[in-house]
Amino acid sequence: MEPIKWAKNHMPKTSDLQLQVMALSQVEKARAFHESFPQYARTPLAKLDQMAKHLGLGEVYVKDESYRFGLNAFKVLGGSFAMARYIASETGRDVAELPYSVLTSDKLREEFGQATFFTATDGNHGRGVAWAAARLRQKAVVHMPVGTTQTRLENIRKEGAQVDITDMNYDDCVRLAAREAGETPRGVIIQDTAWDGYEEIPAWIMQGYGTMAMEAADQLKGYGCDRPTHVFVQAGVGSLAGAVVGYFTNLYPDNPPIFVVVEAEAAACLYKGAVAGDGQIRMVDGSLETIMAGLACGEPNTISWDILKNHVSVFTAAPDWAAARGMRMLSAPLKGDPQVVSGESGAAPFGVLASVMTMDEYKTLRDSIELNENSRVLLFSTEGDTDPERYRSIVWEGKER
Repeated sequence: MEPIKWAKNHMPKTSDLQLQVMALSQVEKARAFHESFPQYARTPLAKLDQMAKHLGLGEVYVKDESYRFGLNAFKVLGGSFAMARYIASETGRDVAELPYSVLTSDKLREEFGQATFFTATDGNHGRGVAWAAARLRQKAVVHMPVGTTQTRLENIRKEGAQVDITDMNYDDCVRLAAREAGETPRGVIIQDTAWDGYEEIPAWIMQGYGTMAMEAADQLKGYGCDRPTHVFVQAGVGSLAGAVVGYFTNLYPDNPPIFVVVEAEAAACLYKGAVAGDGQIRMVDGSLETIMAGLACGEPNTISWDILKNHVSVFTAAPDWAAARGMRMLSAPLKGDPQVVSGESGAAPFGVLASVMTMDEYKTLRDSIELNENSRVLLFSTEGDTDPERYRSIVWEGKER
């Protein structure tokens, strides 16, 4: 069995200018925007008391994004907020002046007109962009990488977007979407991959993800937990990880949690950067084959990378078996704990946590970050069974492909 790889963060620190992207005031603005949606409801924070005992931990909390806006994943938070901020900037408004009722009004539609929002996606982000575009009466064009399942494509097509599965990997799909947006009148790329010259919209997407982190912080307090000691968060390009790490660093500036980033081993660009230790970005190319489709990204978000190298303690690279193990454990909870239906990318951090706590070969890792009976661990299940057939083949039939 291929091991979970891990690397402590010894990278040189920077001036940390990107941390302000996730300032609490910016995240509050994003949350107020999402709360204006008629579909809005705070997603559950599952408290797994029996699982915590089983793993030798104090408390374990899993934020369950399978309930988000009926879309089975968190990604819509980023795309919708970025689209709103784009429309706000084009019409000379603050996004606070554009709640859902105004954004979807005939008056604003006449004033703004119509744009075409381009994106590349492994599934969840594109579905969120398509969903938001449909409600804002805008156009969406979505490109998907080779290996994407037909189910994920159909979920996007149902929202009215133009969508296809290409013969490219994810990062090449991003380049295709960016090129087409540049060639299209009123074309806009909505992508959480940032690169030099394309940073404003990815920053807005990260702020949108902050809604989920802020909800979780409130829910922890409702459980009597003032602060998590550890946060495990998954990373593809790193936007979600940067958003979560940035938010909690700003929320607890004097005593932040210990942050652990979990990537798919086949696309572990952040982990490779941590191993190199010089603070420079590393990339992974090729087919990036993994069951964790949402994490199959080989080129980091430059904004997030700056936040992560300043504040993350450990970067991990997870084989497919770890994600599959997390899916099965969350789907079959110990008696008294709630069930969490978690997809391949959603369950990866929990699978790594469970393995680190129960397997002797990871004792050095758990000791080095003080994972023990006093730990209060927060994780994010970022998606449910977005491809039900694949989910059942892994959870019911024991497959890992």
